[in-house]
Formats: sequence, structure tokens, C-alpha cells
Amino acid sequence: MWGTFLTPLTRTLPRQAADASQRYRRLKGSAVTVNQPIWFLNESTSLGRENTEAEHVAHYDGKEDAGADTEVEWLSTVLADRKATVIDLGAGTGQFALLAARRWSHVVAVDPSPAMLLELRRKVDATGAPVTVVKGGFLTFEWPAGTADLVYSRYALHHLPDFWKALALDRMRRMLRPGGILRLWDVVYNFPVSEAVERIEHWCSTGYSDDEAGWTRADLEEHVTDEHSTFTWLLEPMITQAGFSIDRAEYDDDGIFAKYLLRVL
Repeated sequence: MWGTFLTPLTRTLPRQAADASQRYRRLKGSAVTVNQPIWFLNESTSLGRENTEAEHVAHYDGKEDAGADTEVEWLSTVLADRKATVIDLGAGTGQFALLAARRWSHVVAVDPSPAMLLELRRKVDATGAPVTVVKGGFLTFEWPAGTADLVYSRYALHHLPDFWKALALDRMRRMLRPGGILRLWDVVYNFPVSEAVERIEHWCSTGYSDDEAGWTRADLEEHVTDEHSTFTWLLEPMITQAGFSIDRAEYDDDGIFAKYLLRVL
């Protein structure tokens, strides 16, 4: 079976190679124009309603507290250089980036969502925070290799399926200098497959009944069905394969959330 499949595929390679220049798309709006193979994931199709619809973005800060003040304070003990370059990938409304700009001199906030970027730019203009705002995503944002000191990503990587998570981790590692830091938070399932139904159902049952108060049960169910959170025992090998050491890993008691401090080897 494989022989009959591979033979015609091999015979078509010369023609495909000749047409290679037509098999790329040009993406504008990032720090630079990016040429991508057309088979690359279009991140704009997997952002989640809470990141793309203006009504959801308007309520995002009320529903989600990034704990940015605590994060900046703690990370400043890990990255003491005030002249450091910090990239916030999936910056959203800028909760972390705006506070990070008080501590580090070069902060770049990156997000692929036009609705989120609109709110982020509004905040930057209102506060005068020295934050560079860039449209881009894990697979499109370009940065000079080996020049960033810290990449920060909170509740964003789960928008990518696992294959693309691995590519995103590799791209983030390439942005960072040797010894550079990736701070990664996400919904990452830390339990055996045999417990998945029980654990996920329990998590969904913790959702608020009122949309204004926080994430509802419907929001959490939508996360599970439409987004791409994975298991710790799948994500962590991707992390080390990308060239990071796991300096610190924290998991909540319910096995739903994970926080990592990762360092470029």
C-alpha cells in the first residue's frame, strides 16, 4: 500500500519544486513581511471568541486577572537587567506588558487579534507606557535571533494544535539569547487519560453562572471543545525538544493549569 502511494508522490516532486514560488503566502502586519508556506496554520482562525469579538474583549479584563504585578515582581528577581528586551507573545489587552514596561526598558507586545490590538493600543496611548505594539502570532512574529532576554506567554499557546505548539516553542527559543527565559502559563492537563472526563467535568462545573462575574461553564466547555489544551506529558517533551530546560514547573491541585520557567540551554 505504501509503495503504491509513494511512487506517484515521488514522481510529482520536480513539478512541485518548480512551482515552489507559488506555494507561499505573504503575511503583512508583523514586524516584517513574512513568507509562509500555504500549508501553515492561519492563526487568525483559532483565536477564540474571547479574543476576537469586541464585546468579549471589552469584558476581558473584568473576567481575567493576569496577576501581572506579582509576575513582574517575581520575574525581576530572575531577570534583573533593567535594559532587558521582553517580548509578550499573545499580549491580549496588555495586562503584563504595561507593567513590564515599568521594569524593563524594551517591551514588545505581540498579538494576532485586531480587537485585542485595538484595546491594547488604546491603553498604551492612555498611559503613555513605552510599549511597542506589533500584530503577529507565534508562527508569524519575527525577531532577530538570539537577542531577546525574556519571552512571556500566558494563556495563549493553547490556541495552537500540538504540532504547531512544537513549532512555536522552537521559534520562541530562537528569539532568545543563550540562557534567555521563557515564562509560560497555560491550561495544561496534568492527569492520566483515564481521569480526563471526570477532571474536565469538574473544571467546567466551577464556571460562573453570570457572564459578567467571570468565565462561565459555557466558556470553559467551549475551551475544551474548540481550543487545543494538551497534557503536561505531551507538552513537556516538546519544551525540551525545542532546546529549553525546565527550571520550574508548577501545577494546580485540579490538574488544569501549569506554569513554567524555561531557560534556553
